[in-house]
Amino acid sequence: MAYRETEKMRERKARARQNIIERTWECVAEGGFRSARITRIAGLAGVATGTIYRHFESREDLFAEIFRLATQREVDKVAEALNVYGNAVERLDNALRKFAQRALKGPMKAWALIAEPVDPKVEEERLVYRKAYASLFEQAIRDGIAEGCIPDQNARLASTCLVGAISESLVGPLSPTQTDIPPGQDNNEDELVNTIVCFCIRGLTGTRS
Repeated sequence: MAYRETEKMRERKARARQNIIERTWECVAEGGFRSARITRIAGLAGVATGTIYRHFESREDLFAEIFRLATQREVDKVAEALNVYGNAVERLDNALRKFAQRALKGPMKAWALIAEPVDPKVEEERLVYRKAYASLFEQAIRDGIAEGCIPDQNARLASTCLVGAISESLVGPLSPTQTDIPPGQDNNEDELVNTIVCFCIRGLTGTRS
């Protein structure tokens, strides 16, 4: 008779897998992907290292799954920020602002998702989600063109410029090696966010609005 996995066994395996995912994200949130060593994850999860490989084929597969789950949350937050009352420029302003604010609130998490050197499989996921952000911005730009608050332009290319601009502008401030903070600017996150958003909106509209 062929072996059949019971519902209880499936639930137990699902809980074990979720436990591994949560402990891995704890490590990443604390020190980036570089600090998420399999032995440490196993210790936090209370399992043997071999157990992790029964749920994930490799370390890279585990990290790719962590990246997908964490980044999808951020994409959802951008979509939520775009789904507010106002014209397209106001909605884009809100979404860009929330993106930057969330990144600065959790710098190590954001560094891991935006710029930390990672394995090729995780880098592939990073490119997928950059496209997801761009797709959301593209639709908002198209809305703005239709509304007349954004000049006619290539919405697809403009959306990728937004993703590149906001991501690149946050690399320095988020970097765990960043130590050169100008005097009197250690708590000046509002100015940083305002500057980033102003630059992006001016690039789309040619104005400061």
